[in-house]
Amino acid sequence: MKTDTSDAPAGGFRQKSSTNTGPKGVVKDWQRFKQLEAERRDESERQRIALAKKLSMTTSTAAEDEERRRQEDLDAEFAELMSEDFLQQYQKQRMAEMLRQTGHHQQFGKVQQLSTHAEFLACVEQENKHTTIIIHIYEKALTACATLNNCLDTLASEYPSIKFAKICSSVAGMSRDFRTKGLPALLVYKAQALIGNFVRLTDDLSDDFFASDVESFLIENGIIVDKALYN
Repeated sequence: MKTDTSDAPAGGFRQKSSTNTGPKGVVKDWQRFKQLEAERRDESERQRIALAKKLSMTTSTAAEDEERRRQEDLDAEFAELMSEDFLQQYQKQRMAEMLRQTGHHQQFGKVQQLSTHAEFLACVEQENKHTTIIIHIYEKALTACATLNNCLDTLASEYPSIKFAKICSSVAGMSRDFRTKGLPALLVYKAQALIGNFVRLTDDLSDDFFASDVESFLIENGIIVDKALYN
């Protein structure tokens, strides 16, 4: 069979033409290249934004963790400050400061015996207005009065800023009826004013009592402040 070679170039067979040659093929290739380049830029930008968001979230979380730790430290410090031991110590310091400011630094330490009515008046009227004065009206023949005198001796040494005194009921000018029914009695003065009048203390303390019982009684009635708060 004879082959038709009339359209073939001289010296060889016909060659198959390429679709990517020529001006149109070059333009298409260039357009595809620019498209891929744009896609790469878009993808790179998306990755950059995603990374930025991730870093931003990480930084925010770290800041929140730091703030939480700071708050926890503050809470722990506040809890320590509000502990019972701290509050008691602070209360003692404030009480001591207040006592100093109001003249309670004055020291007595013993029960003063008042032998005359004039001494009784001087004990009350000539004392610092900030000083609490506790005077026991007693009768020698009463056992409860003797017990209370012993208790006040103890309290006077434990509460040296308080002025303790005692006077016999007859010297104080008390009636026989009062001496029979009202003793032992405590009169409490401050700034020359009677702020406490406790008669027949055995009704509150019973017939058998101790210094701690008298102390608790005076604290409960607001006459003295617990020494533990400022000693």
